[in-house]
Amino acid sequence: MSQPAVSIHPYFKIHPGQADAAKALLPRFVAKTASEPLCVYYEFTINGDLVFCREAYRGAEGTLAHLANVGELLGEMLKISDLARLEIHGPADELAKLKGPLADYKPVWFEYACGIGR
Repeated sequence: MSQPAVSIHPYFKIHPGQADAAKALLPRFVAKTASEPLCVYYEFTINGDLVFCREAYRGAEGTLAHLANVGELLGEMLKISDLARLEIHGPADELAKLKGPLADYKPVWFEYACGIGR
């Protein structure tokens, strides 16, 4: 089995009155991400004022490339929402490469234990 991907699990709590602005950003995130060769999957779901992005990348390299690519849009999102929770899941060696660059976001780190990859 190939090495499992690094997945990011951000939950954005939209500020009151900003739902339409937040929803308008989502297709822009998707359009920017569509060209990333190391992206495994990328999608948004919404529950009331909570927006979740389900996303995964090939290793720390793909994760950091994505964050650089969408950095401006992420800045816009964080003006109209709070990062309510952030989880990073992946192999320990890949997580180690991300702990410094992502420290300011205060994620919860989950090390890969076992699974099936296709």
